[in-house]
Amino acid sequence: MEKTDILQKIVEAPATALDNVASEVEIIENKVTDKSLVGRGVNYIKHLGPGLVSGAADDDPSGIATYSQAGAQFGTSMLWLAAWTFPLMATIQEMCARIALVTGRGLAANMKHSYSRRVLYFATALLFIANTLNIGANLGAMAKAIQLIFPFFNFVFLIILIGLTCLLLQVFITYKSYAKYLKWLAITLLAYVATGLIIHMDWARIIYDGLVPHITFSKENILLITGVLGTTISPYLFFWQTSQEVEEEISIGKTTAHSRRGANDDEIKNMRVDIWSGMFLSNLVMFFIIAVCATTLYANGITNINTAADAAEALRPLAGNAAYLLFALGIIGTGMLAVPVLAGSTAYAISESLGYKEGLYRKLAKAKAFYGIIIISVVLGIIINFIGIDPIKALIYSAIANGIVAPVILVCIVHMSGSHKIMGKYKNSKLKNVVGWTITAVMTLAAIGAIISMF
Repeated sequence: MEKTDILQKIVEAPATALDNVASEVEIIENKVTDKSLVGRGVNYIKHLGPGLVSGAADDDPSGIATYSQAGAQFGTSMLWLAAWTFPLMATIQEMCARIALVTGRGLAANMKHSYSRRVLYFATALLFIANTLNIGANLGAMAKAIQLIFPFFNFVFLIILIGLTCLLLQVFITYKSYAKYLKWLAITLLAYVATGLIIHMDWARIIYDGLVPHITFSKENILLITGVLGTTISPYLFFWQTSQEVEEEISIGKTTAHSRRGANDDEIKNMRVDIWSGMFLSNLVMFFIIAVCATTLYANGITNINTAADAAEALRPLAGNAAYLLFALGIIGTGMLAVPVLAGSTAYAISESLGYKEGLYRKLAKAKAFYGIIIISVVLGIIINFIGIDPIKALIYSAIANGIVAPVILVCIVHMSGSHKIMGKYKNSKLKNVVGWTITAVMTLAAIGAIISMF
């Protein structure tokens, strides 16, 4: 046997083993009875897809750090953001998914057909910068979280190990298995809900502040609100959502753009359940992270959080080992979910913009440019951790980049999803158009406010 054949088998062995595990899991899932409460829950999650993954990926370690800082610095006064951003982000993600189902193409491919390529290239370049900074921050937070549990592990070793693990899983596992792993990783987000239930919280205050907006218009307040908006209504999720809806169609045999074009009422209904479920989970977790950090850190005078791992470490003496451990494990789980989504969304956007073959359903040899972009994104994310960039500054720069690019992409999304020529009978209702343009205006004002506040 040639050396190249042996190396190929070594590389493919872990992927093959994980695919086999996925098949066994699917068999077990199918045996769970629909009549039991557990069975109904399992079947409900089983039928969720890209929307759940997008919602879960939104609570990445970067987002966790932002929400933790909001709770530590301002107490419960920013809890309202969780409730008020929920319908906004769900509406936008639903528009993205509907565009994909009706056109059979990803977001960048649709923008390429409808708008100036300069607009698309500008948006894609900013997306690459923001996503790369996010990947670097997420890898660093995951490594720090692992060190909280296993302090004897070397940070450099952990960064490289985590980055390469995410990379190899994304490149060498089949899409069907890969999507399944991402979906079930979303369960790790419940660690934050559990943390909130373990500690004692003032629920009367939390419910009030969770519904009534509080804005002071200070520099710190505006920057943090922009950061929360940037990590909640994120451009990378727009591209990921549309592309994953297309991948879902391909996985059931619709391998050509023509066969994917058009949708039916059942597909739209199922997509909406998926989207709103995923976004609800995302914002429920945001709510609990802010509430937990407000109850423990802010209440005890700890008002500055540099990373998600810092938030977990600070919780230990105040909330107990159980809460601290759950928080740390959640950081690791969400990071493993978010890094591939960030790298993947960049690859989809660039590949669709430049006309490269794209898709996780393709093998490496069939989509070299697509996977090459993923590899570059993750490698740069690893390198960022060794060149001295402050993690909070990376998050702020990422949030501002998102804030600048989001309005541009939102204009395209709302316009396309409201166009009868593109969407037919599945175009936006009048209410959705109002909500969509409102979101665009809010994100534009937040971006302008953040930029002014920096100078």
